[in-house]
Parts: sequence; structure tokens; C-alpha cells
Amino acid sequence: MVASVTPGRRRGALVVLCFVQFMLVLDDNVVSVALPSLRDELGFSGAGLAWVVNAYFLAFGGLLLLAGRAADLVGRRRVFLLGVALFGVASLACGVAQQPWQLVLGRFVQGAGAAMASPAALSLITLLFPGTAERTRALAIWGGIAALGGTAGLVISGVLTDLTSWRWIFLINLPVAAVALMLLPRLIPESRAHSRVRLDVPGAVLGTGAVVSLVYGLLRAGETNWADLPVIAALLLAALSAAAFIVVESRVAEPLVPKAFLADRTRSVANAAMLLFSVAFFAMAFLLMIHLQTVLGYGPLQAGLAYLPYGAGILVGMRLSTYAITRIGMRWALISSFLISAAGLLMLSGVAAGDPYATGVLPGMLVTSLGCGLSLPVLTAAAVTGTNAENAGLGSALFSSVQQIGGAIGVAVLVTVAERHSGASAGSADSPGFSFALTIAAVILALGAVVVTALPTHRSPGTNPY
Repeated sequence: MVASVTPGRRRGALVVLCFVQFMLVLDDNVVSVALPSLRDELGFSGAGLAWVVNAYFLAFGGLLLLAGRAADLVGRRRVFLLGVALFGVASLACGVAQQPWQLVLGRFVQGAGAAMASPAALSLITLLFPGTAERTRALAIWGGIAALGGTAGLVISGVLTDLTSWRWIFLINLPVAAVALMLLPRLIPESRAHSRVRLDVPGAVLGTGAVVSLVYGLLRAGETNWADLPVIAALLLAALSAAAFIVVESRVAEPLVPKAFLADRTRSVANAAMLLFSVAFFAMAFLLMIHLQTVLGYGPLQAGLAYLPYGAGILVGMRLSTYAITRIGMRWALISSFLISAAGLLMLSGVAAGDPYATGVLPGMLVTSLGCGLSLPVLTAAAVTGTNAENAGLGSALFSSVQQIGGAIGVAVLVTVAERHSGASAGSADSPGFSFALTIAAVILALGAVVVTALPTHRSPGTNPY
């Protein structure tokens, strides 16, 4: 594949693939600013608002492993294009939704399209840039664009919600999808694994079902209490599905994630750290955006623009990431970045009604974003270390799946924590619940720093893609 693609086409393909990833990550957070508008216009409850976010996370994270293996089997370019097309159709459905269930369903289908497109795109990048140095640069660009997509989603959502309608936060995806569908087939040929593998559909169904049941139970507990029968039933179903998943994966000939793949310590530690990272950061974005609008009184546009410095902090962190690895090594660079982010979340947890932006919100936002920018490029590269033409889709899918499932669990758990601590709904996010939830998020990041200490200090020659 690489030999048949000229340098110019590789660079063009990287631009298209990163542009689509920007759109996919943007839709992780694009609804955050519009949540109060969605609540008022469509009649969502507090937990219902969380489902607007989590429907996307769950489909995205739950189907990634299956989609990643499908990309390896039937063709990475083909699965990428199918995913982008599905994402575009679902975006149109979200943009014209008239009922809460229609929007949640559309978000779930959006996530399914993203689950097909994202791992296929990352595996294409991994194979297009096989050399250590060029792969490092490509993955750094990929990780940086993904991080900026999250920030840009908040800004774009604020602008569109305030000046036009929340519906346009979904409709703007249509031209992006159309351009990708038109250009990518002209830039790179098809690629697939040489060996034939079977798709583990039962494992994917059980794994996704376990996560969906867990998140539903947590969100329901936030609205009612832990003794509520639907909460007990959902959590019990999650436990049974998880147990069945483990049994199926231990017996199936070709599991979603082979044991040998996770035997690489760098990959396994990177994915574990990303799980904790996502739990903290996705919940922070959800809670902070509601806090800005309902407690601090920001309008949608003002709340979106308030996140611009967050993107700047990520860029600075990314620039420092390579320097930090060179000077102190990957392990210590990640430990430092997790602790920096944890300190930033503790600063944000103290933001209360009446605090000015410059001295209340901004300092914690900058510190948190700096740690985020330091972490993401290294975590991304470490998670796909040692992958090849046979398993590039699997490595990409596993990392993205961990990220999305972590985000879904983080929003569910910390929204529930905020609600139970304050006695308010997710739509109000008052100061006591908000502060307590962000403090828990900071503790989770500190735990992530502990996990990162298990990273190896070096790898054998020729296997270091980061």
C-alpha cells in the first residue's frame, strides 16, 4: 500500500483523515453548549440530556472493536467511507429531530458511523507512515487535531446555537462528509489484512450491552436512588453481560482483542491510562459547560468562546510534549501531564457563582488544557506501538473504544455524583455538586499518573513508533 502512494497523496490523505477525525471528535462535545437549549425546546430531563451525550459515546465506544476488525478484514478504506456516509445521514436526522427520542436515536447512529470511520482512519495513517519519525509526526498531528476538535466543538456550538439554531451543530457535518467521500478514494488504494479473520459479533453485542446497561443504571440512579428497581435491574444486567462477555472471549477462536495483543505492556498501560483520562475529561467538559451557563450566567456564545483558551493550552502542551519526552522520557512526561491536569481540575472545582472569568475560570482551564495537550499525542502513539498491516485496525479501535467508553462512564458516574451530592438535576449543576464531581475527576487523574508508572522505560530497537 505504502509503495503505491506518492508523498503528495499521503499528505493529502492525512489532511482528509484528520479533517474527518476533527468532525467526529467535535461531535463528542458539540452538544454540550446546546444542552440548555435542547432541554427547553425538546423537553429533555436532566438524565435525558446526559443521554444526548452518552448515546454517541456508547455506540462509538461499544462498536469500535468490531468495526476495527471489520476494517482489517473487508478493507480499511471501504469501512471508513461507509462510516462517513452513515455519520452524514445520522447528522441530518439529528438536525431535523422533533422529539427527544429522535435526537437520541440519531446520536446513537452517529456514534455507529464514527465507530466505523475512526479506527479505519487511524489504521490507514499508521500504514501510510511506517517510519518511526514520520509516523510520530503524523500521529502527533492526528492527536492534536482530535484534541482541538473537542474544543472547537464547544466554540462552534456556542456560535451556532446563539446566532442561528442548535440544529446547525449537526447540519454542518454534511459538507465535511461529502468532501471526504469525494476525495479519499482518489488519494489512497484499498488495504486489508492478508490473513482471514472472523468477526466476533457475540462479543461485540455483549460488550456493548454491558456498557449500555451500566450507564443507564448510573444515570437512572442520579434521577431516583440506588434502590430503584430499574437501577438494580440495569446494573444486574450489566454484570451478567460483562460476565458472559468474559466467558465468550475466553472460548472464541478469534476474540475481539487477542490476549497476545494486550501482552505488550506499553499498549496495555496506555489504554488503561486513557480510560481514566477520558472518565475525567469528558465529564469535566459536560459539567463545566452547564455550570458556565446555569450558575455563572453565560449565554451559549459566551460559554463557547470561554473555551478558546482551552484550545490554546492544548496547542502549547502538544508543542512541549516532544520536548518533555526527549528530556525526561515518556513515562515521566505522562506522569507530569496527568498531575498537571489534576491540579487544573482542582482549581476549576472552586469556581462558584459570581467569580470573574479571568481569575476564576481561566487559570484552571489553562492548567488543565496544558496537561491534556502534553498527554494526548504520547498516549495515542503508545497505544498503537508495534501494530502492523495485520492488526492496525484492532490497535486503533481498542484505543478509540477505551476513550469513548471511558467518556460515557465518566459522564454517567460524575453527573450522578454531582446530582446525589447536591440534590439537583444535571440541568442545574450547582456549585456543591459541580465542585465535588470535579474533585473526584482530579483524583481519577492522579490514579492515572500511578498507572503510567508501569510503562516500560525503553523498547527494543525498531519498535518505537513514538
